[in-house]
Amino acid sequence: MTLLAVGSIAFDDLETPMGIRSHLLGGSATYFSISASNFYSIRLVAVVGDDFGSAEEAVYREHSINLDGVIRQPGSCFHWKGRYGLNMNEAHTIQTDLNVFANFVPNLPDNYKNTPYLFLGNIDPCLQLEVINQMSARPKWIALDTMNFWIDGSRDALEKVIKKIDILLINEAEAKSLSKESNVMKAAKIINSMGPKTVVIKRGEYGAMLVTPDICFPVPAMPIENIIDPTGAGDTFAGGFLGYLASQGNLEETSLKYAMFVGTIAASFTIENFGIEKIASVSMSDFQGRLKHFLEILRMPEL
Repeated sequence: MTLLAVGSIAFDDLETPMGIRSHLLGGSATYFSISASNFYSIRLVAVVGDDFGSAEEAVYREHSINLDGVIRQPGSCFHWKGRYGLNMNEAHTIQTDLNVFANFVPNLPDNYKNTPYLFLGNIDPCLQLEVINQMSARPKWIALDTMNFWIDGSRDALEKVIKKIDILLINEAEAKSLSKESNVMKAAKIINSMGPKTVVIKRGEYGAMLVTPDICFPVPAMPIENIIDPTGAGDTFAGGFLGYLASQGNLEETSLKYAMFVGTIAASFTIENFGIEKIASVSMSDFQGRLKHFLEILRMPEL
């Protein structure tokens, strides 16, 4: 059993109050797949350029991530340069070069088309819909991430694909923009009515909130003393959340709630170093230890 992920592979140049780093392996598909691979088998669909070499490929191989759907094209990988100030919740984009990603059209290998779980990363909603249409059978669940660029510029296409999914992961500002509602709880309920019965609203240092037609379950962020780089934290959260859900094989309330804790812990590791350096090296015992500690922090006796 496998989880199919579609998204971007990139190289990032990052500046935070803790330092400057260049040419770091990144992209939504990278953070997601490495995080999710701790819990489930991952198939990846993305595009890379000539600058993606054997060292980069080895990172995915070390996590047993299937790369049959990663195509190589002449040119350079997607590149993002960003800066964080003292407010680490907000990234300031300095430069974006789409490069080979500009003409990316997902083309699923035949052995990918019957994958039981599907995650559509933050790409053009027309491409997200095309991936769904390429599946030989509808997956048991379909999850999707998006951003304000698509909400503002491709709303019609985005609403079409949202009707076909089960889980939407989105940050608070995007949820309000998509729903046209300023109250986050009302926004989530409106999104539920648009198609996805499970909505996860990512809130950065304030944690995340799970909303279905029956439950609302907020989870705080794991307290981390030394935050180095928040890049990819949301994608890492999604990887932990969906990787765990796939391992459970259901969308029952208990699984959804526990997946929120798993995603939160995954994100807490990512922010402790630049790029994927920390999340790519975390052992399962490290993960389980921090998760146990987090659950102990949240436990309260009855009044």
